Amino acid sequence: MKSPCALRLFLFPHAGGSQLLFREWSAFFPGDWRFLPQDYPGHGLLAGLPPLDDADTLVDWFLERLDAEFGDPDMPFACFGHSMGSLVAFEVTRRLVERGGPRPVWLGLSGCGAPYTSRQPVQTGELTDAELRRRLVRLGGTPPRILDDPELWSVFAPVIRADVTLVSNWRPPRRLTPLPVPLTVFHGTQDVLAPEGPLEEWADSTTDFVGVRRFEGGHFYFQDDPERLAALITGDVRRSLVRAAATRSAHRTLENDSRTA
Repeated sequence: MKSPCALRLFLFPHAGGSQLLFREWSAFFPGDWRFLPQDYPGHGLLAGLPPLDDADTLVDWFLERLDAEFGDPDMPFACFGHSMGSLVAFEVTRRLVERGGPRPVWLGLSGCGAPYTSRQPVQTGELTDAELRRRLVRLGGTPPRILDDPELWSVFAPVIRADVTLVSNWRPPRRLTPLPVPLTVFHGTQDVLAPEGPLEEWADSTTDFVGVRRFEGGHFYFQDDPERLAALITGDVRRSLVRAAATRSAHRTLENDSRTA
């Protein structure tokens, strides 16, 4: 008999990536969690769909696709994203909070600057293939066979360009209400894409900033040791679950007291 699920963990990958980024991670999380890595249109198992180059459109797509999952009030869930996936996880969480239904018990953001960190729009159509390849090599995370094989590159390049456009042109609301969701930031200390300083500015985006967890390494700091990252995620999620349960219990007590008063 299958054991009951204690939590659903949604994971969103980087630009140009897919759920394959997380293929080895499930072994490092509790056995009673549902592990739910996602693909974007045009990526991984959804390679047959056209890629999306607008953040709002992509978030709309996820809210519709995962509506039943997100709408289940009896099963807690958490969200984790890396790089572009952080942007997606953050925007999905913000929209869930706005519509007033179930929301994540915890949000983990990796390798991504805070919403109001300065961004210069990137016109990826003006980048040559060689320039785009050099950027990807500098960041790591893209298999060399994709960069070196002309046939594979012709398939992946339009998807990567769409993702880079989405990230560089993301503009959050001017007046961002802090999310009532615990938020942890993860960072590689040699990351050239997400500078060290602005990461603390994520605290302005939440009422419960857990802090920045720092790792040695670059943008894909976790590739050699995902188990350590998984352990930190697990600890933060479990603490958030305990606090959420305590809050619900306190609310029930207040409701009962008001009825008997």
